[in-house]
Amino acid sequence: MSAIDLNARASSTFAQKLAETQALLQQAARDYAPSNAGDEPRVTLACSLGAEDMVLAHLINTLQLNIGIFVLETGQLHAETLVLLERLQASSRTKVSVFKPVAQATIDFVAREGKDAMYKSIPLRKACCQIRKMEPLSRALAGKDAWITGLRREQSGARAEVPLIDTSEPRVKLNPLANWTWGDVWFYVAENQVDYNPLHDQFYPSIGCAPCTRAISLGEDFRAGRWWWENETAKECGLHVKS
Repeated sequence: MSAIDLNARASSTFAQKLAETQALLQQAARDYAPSNAGDEPRVTLACSLGAEDMVLAHLINTLQLNIGIFVLETGQLHAETLVLLERLQASSRTKVSVFKPVAQATIDFVAREGKDAMYKSIPLRKACCQIRKMEPLSRALAGKDAWITGLRREQSGARAEVPLIDTSEPRVKLNPLANWTWGDVWFYVAENQVDYNPLHDQFYPSIGCAPCTRAISLGEDFRAGRWWWENETAKECGLHVKS
């Protein structure tokens, strides 16, 4: 059974939520338009290539909005994710920029701590995330006044109060799908034939780096497949942890 067959069930307020999301994206394109002709927009979508972010990329392209899209290619992504990245780059009206970690930093880290360092301790796992995600993220967001994520309140307890517009940090974070359910996401995917990662069909609702992601079982938490060997209740790589 595909992820669409399993999950595509729109909530009763889906139409209103879709309109809210479209309006927020359109407003972002206006508010953070390029300062000068020829410049890049001052807002960009952090696209993880998961279902939520593929929905947002589809909306940005369909609405023909001047909003950037970027992907963090950590060097540890699943083969299926990399193939999806290629397809997105080929089909997207908006340029999809790819940011990779500093090669020497990853080489030095693996040489010093081993290729399985993420399993040894939480500090080492977070150090790996710092090199492969956080440092490239800082480059991706350089010069941007706002960024867009696929965060939803339903994803985890730590995200239960995600606002549509988060102004608690110097750089505004927009979460256009904050109110969407998992069923809403897949209903949109099905209705609009949005391309998605085939790992979703193998019970991977949340997809990150290959060593740090596994499929989940029926009844498990949405993010149970991320860093499953850790006991922390709020498991994050750092991208969405407030400073």
